Amino acid sequence: MIYDNLEYISIENQKTSFPKHFHETFCISLIHTGVEQIDFENQSLFTEAGSISITNPYEIHSNPVIEDKSLLNFDTIYIPNELMQAVLNGENIKFVNRQIKSKKANQLFLKLKNALDTKNDKVIEFTLSQFVNVLKLYSQENEKEYSGLNFDSFSKINNYIENHIYDKIQLNELSKIANINKFGFAKKFKASTGMTPMNYILMRKIFSSKKAINSSSELTKIAYQYNFTDMAHFSKTFKRFIGVSPKKYKESIIAKIK
Repeated sequence: MIYDNLEYISIENQKTSFPKHFHETFCISLIHTGVEQIDFENQSLFTEAGSISITNPYEIHSNPVIEDKSLLNFDTIYIPNELMQAVLNGENIKFVNRQIKSKKANQLFLKLKNALDTKNDKVIEFTLSQFVNVLKLYSQENEKEYSGLNFDSFSKINNYIENHIYDKIQLNELSKIANINKFGFAKKFKASTGMTPMNYILMRKIFSSKKAINSSSELTKIAYQYNFTDMAHFSKTFKRFIGVSPKKYKESIIAKIK
């Protein structure tokens, strides 16, 4: 199905901060209540209720919680760049101003979210086209293709992680690929990518495990498959990066099927 990689997630009462991470997709959030904070390398973005925030593919950011008692509720739609380009007839775009305040955009966001629940390709295609063409008004041409993080030997390191995603990956193993001692490697990796190697590995494991979850998944089995010490460790780490527990995420999948 052409829209399998187009999905949304709903976050209610977010109380924990998201560590530094990135998405391979456009990450588009509609804030319902509270204020969302996104920290980029040289900028912090505060998005109030009734507005949309956007991060571009591979854009490293974190999401601190402003205060423990705030009630931050939002929906996020993930649109792969390949799909964005297909809708825009091959045009490659990026968002420099990552906030959108538009009632029309908000309405189309919710319309697309509801369309995804229908699993009807024609409905999704029509609604996605409407939404993306409104978003385009707030974008500019991206002269470069989106690609992975900028780091010497990164493709080899990333391939190693993907090929050993179920294993416990040691820093020594990655530093050998980069031909540098582990302390120098960790320092260089963070300076180049904004993330520690271990946080990057955890992020890749969680995003991979998220794809493995379906309505009939045994979550404990998945936790051990990805080499987490126990279900509590898996659940805590999953929530750090995704915003909801694996149990809640599975329940959302089941709810969408009904």
